[in-house]
Amino acid sequence: MSGGEARLPVAIVAGLHADARRAAVEEILRTVPGSVALHHDLTGAVDSAVHRTVRDGGGLLGSGDAPLVNDCACCALREDLVPELMRLAQEGRYRLAVVELWDSVEPQAMAAVIADAGGPLALTGVATAVDPALVLPYLCNGDDLADAGLAAAPTDQRTVADTFARQLEYPTVLALVEGGSGAADGECADDSDRELLAQLTPGARPVPVESHGALGAALLAGFDVAAAAARLHPACALLPQERDEHGVSTVVWRRERPFHPQRLYAALEDLTCAAARSRGRFWLADRPDTLLSWDAAGGALCVESAGPWLAALPDAAWEMVPADRRVAASLDWHPEHGDRCQYLTFSSPGLDRDGLPALLDSCLLTDDEYAAGRDGWKELPHAFDELLDPAA
Repeated sequence: MSGGEARLPVAIVAGLHADARRAAVEEILRTVPGSVALHHDLTGAVDSAVHRTVRDGGGLLGSGDAPLVNDCACCALREDLVPELMRLAQEGRYRLAVVELWDSVEPQAMAAVIADAGGPLALTGVATAVDPALVLPYLCNGDDLADAGLAAAPTDQRTVADTFARQLEYPTVLALVEGGSGAADGECADDSDRELLAQLTPGARPVPVESHGALGAALLAGFDVAAAAARLHPACALLPQERDEHGVSTVVWRRERPFHPQRLYAALEDLTCAAARSRGRFWLADRPDTLLSWDAAGGALCVESAGPWLAALPDAAWEMVPADRRVAASLDWHPEHGDRCQYLTFSSPGLDRDGLPALLDSCLLTDDEYAAGRDGWKELPHAFDELLDPAA
């Protein structure tokens, strides 16, 4: 493709709130002339195929089935998505292609697929459609997607809560549908619901769906896939800020001293259940070179290694580290520990703003334990081996 040829703008609209997502897509088709929507329905894919539809503001333009790939509906979506978008681009009739993702499909994975395709496709926006009245119920829903009929593959082990959290935190636009679309008893969002959503998504712009074309314009403004990924990476994530409004709080807990592994492990259940959503990065005294990620929602916690801290790398390796991470590390560089730190955020209605930091502080090394240095820290109980090294 020559540099002068027009590219087809592509926008993603995701969301477990299916009614809100459909309303957002219909509004875009109504207000953006020349727009078309592509949707892959994974509902019946367990024993057959993924059903594809293409429609514009006037109705259905075409449909078809994409065969399963390795018995995986999400894999079939990946294989079918780009060729269909390429076909729409080659027709040359559309100003915007909207990819409406099925309920549990996460926008980050599909954004990477579209961005990597290049050619005549230009990813210009990513939105998650949200009913604010449903944010707390979904964040507190620890059910497996499989049990809710929302699994995208036989091996899908995600939960409703952690999937919804990632759908919220990746995009730069939140398409808000007010009025209790799907909420219990038709309840509408209140100030607490909106406040929780605002605290959880510092990197996203809220746009009411019925905003006279503002949603479509926001999704044509441009999208940086690398920057979006950096906002979620544990080493440099854009985390919520300290706040307390309308009965909803975010506590930001930052310390320099490492955790005692056994005391932290003993407190995990209380810490995981302390907030509707918590995330961040931390370090353990017995694993001083490993950056650990903290990701909790729906009463379940995921602790994983996110690679080495920068301070643990040789100088020559720094050139291979993305600039975003180097900048984030330099802002809080400690003369002894480098970028090693505790940086956790907890957001929830009714948060115990005094008890939570006290519990976290009690899990740190004491003065005597800290004074023992790294040689002494190695002798501490390795309480996280089962979580971090399950195959060992």
